[in-house]
Amino acid sequence: MEDFYILDTTLRDGEQTPGVDFTMEEKLEIATMLDKAGVGVIEVGTPAMGQEEIQIIKKINDLGLKCELITWNRLSKSDIDSSIKTGIKNVHIGVPVSDIHIYNKLKKSREWIIETLKELVTYALDKGCKVSVGAEDASRADLDFLIEFYKTAESLGVCRVRYADTVGALDPFTVYENIKIIRSEINIDIDFHGHNDFGMATANALAACRAGAKYISATVNGIGERAGNTSLEEIVASLKYIGKYKTNFDMKQIPVLSKYVEKASGIKLSKNKPLVGEAVFSHESGIHVDGLLKDRRTYEFIDPTEIGRESEFVLGKTSGKASVKNAMEKLGMKLDDDKISKMLEKVRKGESLEKKKEPLKKLKYKVVGIFSGEIKLPFIFP
Repeated sequence: MEDFYILDTTLRDGEQTPGVDFTMEEKLEIATMLDKAGVGVIEVGTPAMGQEEIQIIKKINDLGLKCELITWNRLSKSDIDSSIKTGIKNVHIGVPVSDIHIYNKLKKSREWIIETLKELVTYALDKGCKVSVGAEDASRADLDFLIEFYKTAESLGVCRVRYADTVGALDPFTVYENIKIIRSEINIDIDFHGHNDFGMATANALAACRAGAKYISATVNGIGERAGNTSLEEIVASLKYIGKYKTNFDMKQIPVLSKYVEKASGIKLSKNKPLVGEAVFSHESGIHVDGLLKDRRTYEFIDPTEIGRESEFVLGKTSGKASVKNAMEKLGMKLDDDKISKMLEKVRKGESLEKKKEPLKKLKYKVVGIFSGEIKLPFIFP
């Protein structure tokens, strides 16, 4: 049994990123890849968006994936009816719970929220649906009201509740405290849904899991509105390698998933994006390369091959003798210390010249050539 499950919302919350519009083929491929990787649940979309969305969700359902599929719905009977048309009778109902949302957005009251929750959950259950309920803006809600909300949902027979940090307003310490309190008050599974507005989505999700959340909502590459959502690859790796949690997730699928969603979404990854960025397993510093050559663990916490990546040693301005020696040996050249020192001087000088010509051209290097003891940069070796 796994210690946690990923509830992937790339196809729903991820697509809410401004400018992102997945095609039907892309959605089918992403769903298939997520299932192959081993996510527990895929939030496939919002049927209330219309017939096109319903048809796409139907096609995803027809794939016969192993994971659980779920639709996202507002606090509306018509939304539930639209979900049922997809053939997926597994619905998530998102409910605003903060006073900001209840009074200012909905122009309703807390009492109305509780009564409408009862009505909608009962309606969906009577239609034969499996139901989970989300507390939108839970991070800014009154905690006593939030607990009342969750207890009401549990009493109605929902399978899971979501704690949504809708605007990324929390830190890991507060997340841990809040989830711990909620965990002590209810007996059904908790799903933590975080946003990355202050760069803490992964840390917050890790804290939520430590406090008792069983499900973590995430998106591939962390795409989503504003600063994005909890990054699927970051939270899975953090829970497995740092938290030591058990998971059946296939870590080697991470770069494949990431690259596909990068292309389909049109959102280019930064080169130092944790785990999947182009440069995150590249090493140039002489001290680092020397250490890595002696023991990979000196400057790599995980073996990159475990997540489908490889290390790269880069020759550049900060390289040392060990880097040059190793590079030459890889190319079948044995040099004495004097020649290595001279080669290192050329490498550093060449890098400086290259940087002056193209100040932004850095980090990714390819073998260009070594002729007569001269190196043309940029340069990389395995």
